[in-house]
Amino acid sequence: MAIDYVIDYDCEPKRKLTTDGILERIKGQERAAMIIRLFRENGDERPPSEMGFDFTRRTSEGEEETELIVVQDILDKSDELKPLEHHCRGCPANRTGTPFGCMGFVQYPISGKAEAWLLNQLPSIKEPLVWLLLKQGIENFQYDGQTVAALRQQSDTYFEDNQAAVRFLGDFSINANQVLEMIFTVGDIIPNHAAVLLLFYNAIERSELEADSIMKLAPATPEKIEAFPFLHQIMPIDDSTTAELKEFFQALWLAWSLNVKVKVDA
Repeated sequence: MAIDYVIDYDCEPKRKLTTDGILERIKGQERAAMIIRLFRENGDERPPSEMGFDFTRRTSEGEEETELIVVQDILDKSDELKPLEHHCRGCPANRTGTPFGCMGFVQYPISGKAEAWLLNQLPSIKEPLVWLLLKQGIENFQYDGQTVAALRQQSDTYFEDNQAAVRFLGDFSINANQVLEMIFTVGDIIPNHAAVLLLFYNAIERSELEADSIMKLAPATPEKIEAFPFLHQIMPIDDSTTAELKEFFQALWLAWSLNVKVKVDA
């Protein structure tokens, strides 16, 4: 399970298979590889056409239904990606430089270390303009974190820590539930929202910004892109969730620079 995201840049593969169709096939590839590996580790040398597993999902009526999935069927469907891979070479939305590199994920469970990293990126009162923008955003959009808190309380599937970390920022505080709600539960992220999130989470320069400059970050222009390069780099000390969050912010930066949205499925 993961938070999936896509830089919504128009291209032939998306027109051919749809964004959801590409994601489904990529996930299928990963699932098939994992199942084949498990079979092989247990000494089972059957071909994928003879490998199957039960897939359970919940219907719109709230009932569970189970379907037998054959691994070879997944591989056959995933093979439909191959004739389209050449379109990804040189695509400006290709963040990774690999086929379908406009897509990414943040895997569950989200680590406590990554939640702390997110909180530590937020502006303090020493950066008054961005700090005030954050404070007003929390108040105006009523980010109370309850949607995320409900998931945290269900099980350990989604979060490593059962208590949300908190950071005090002058005359208000913010917890990890609010942070994640602000990023991942608002639906598709348009360029203007992406620019604000990049500021909040220290992914672009914010120390010398004037109020007028903040309001004009979107739409991006070549001059703005040059003035506000992406700042986060994956470090050896980063755990996997922190690294994946940095990749997500890089996708936000790239989408902002292309003036397109990021589609998010949490």
